[in-house]
Amino acid sequence: MKQLSLRAHAALILCRVLNQEGSLASLASSTPESRSKPQDSALLQEICFGTCRWYFQLEAILRLLITKPLKDKDADLRCLLLIGIYQLHYLRVPEYAVVNETVAATQALGKQWAKGLVNAVLRNFLRDSANLLERANASQESRYAHPLWLIKRIRSAWPDHWEEVLAANNQHPPMTLRVNSSKISRAEYLQLLNQADVAAHPGTLAATSVYLEVPRPVDALPGSREGLVSVQDEASQLIPGLMLLDNGLSILDACAAPGGKTCHILESVRSPARILAIDNDERRLERLHQNLSRLQLSAEVLVADAGAVNDWWDMQPFDRILLDAPCSATGIIRRHPDIKVLRRESDLDKLRQIQAGLLDSLWACLKPGGVLLYSTCSVLPEENCDIVKVFLAHHPDAIHEVIQADWGVECGLGRQLLPLPDGNDGFYFARLRKS
Repeated sequence: MKQLSLRAHAALILCRVLNQEGSLASLASSTPESRSKPQDSALLQEICFGTCRWYFQLEAILRLLITKPLKDKDADLRCLLLIGIYQLHYLRVPEYAVVNETVAATQALGKQWAKGLVNAVLRNFLRDSANLLERANASQESRYAHPLWLIKRIRSAWPDHWEEVLAANNQHPPMTLRVNSSKISRAEYLQLLNQADVAAHPGTLAATSVYLEVPRPVDALPGSREGLVSVQDEASQLIPGLMLLDNGLSILDACAAPGGKTCHILESVRSPARILAIDNDERRLERLHQNLSRLQLSAEVLVADAGAVNDWWDMQPFDRILLDAPCSATGIIRRHPDIKVLRRESDLDKLRQIQAGLLDSLWACLKPGGVLLYSTCSVLPEENCDIVKVFLAHHPDAIHEVIQADWGVECGLGRQLLPLPDGNDGFYFARLRKS
């Protein structure tokens, strides 16, 4: 792929994201360009993800550089300017190459008339970048690179930590591995990495977690194809321990795709009586099947709406249920920076209804004495402890069990991990037992 089409393609991907036509993960990986030379594919991803990561700051700078707003039909040109400013400010690409290739991309977009405009905007930014950034950062949206509604929500929820949370969201995420403890110990796998000259260190929360100093392709890691290791954030690796697993239990993983938690549960329990993994997204369940195959594991997998229990439940109750509920994903923004532009404050009401509905429905599937672990990758209390509080008020047979741990924040109901720059993602857990 030529560099010319790379910038134009990045602009078109960003334009579709801003139009709510899909996520970066789906749009950036579904085109022939994304499967070209590895270095081009990596640059395309860096430009798209980075521009979304800093979108609110880049947009504020662009408004200072353009006195006359662009027309709606020129949204692709606006995105081209945003990715140009992003490259000049955040990437180690020669300035002349960024300007030349971004200007040339106007032709690929059919906007040759805009060559002069793009050239002038980018060169004006280079001449006055420090002043422009200072002026743009007078607004909180630009200074923290988040939408204002989300800044307010996080500041209200975590008055002592909100700036650290926002700063962590703007970092590149670490690459974290989950060692398959049924095949190899973490210490043994760290030795394999050392022998392969891959710098890594153990995590501090989960006994199976390993952090790479520098990200690597998964297939290039020792033992990956043999099922010794998988990619998974450290926070979610806590789940099997929090579920109080044991042999001979029947286990339900609701909302299971793409299957990392299902596989970790199977790696942690030598002989479950039954494990059923459910998700309503058939495409994402293909990933679960692939993971099971690579790791040589087996589970019942069902395409279904977990909340519509009458459609799939055989009336055999489960000893353990994992409900990793759909949420705002505000704890994993650094991995999916397009959340900043895709998510709307109005989405929270719908998500809360889904979370509460799933919790109510799945409770009927739990045995007396059984445990349900409610988790989200959100940092917003209204999706976490507030949901649990309402649930407990309506279910007298539900008992909240305090999670005794030296990590995260005790929320009264459940425990919250906030995202750390070189550590775990943001995650919430609450353990409920049926009396």
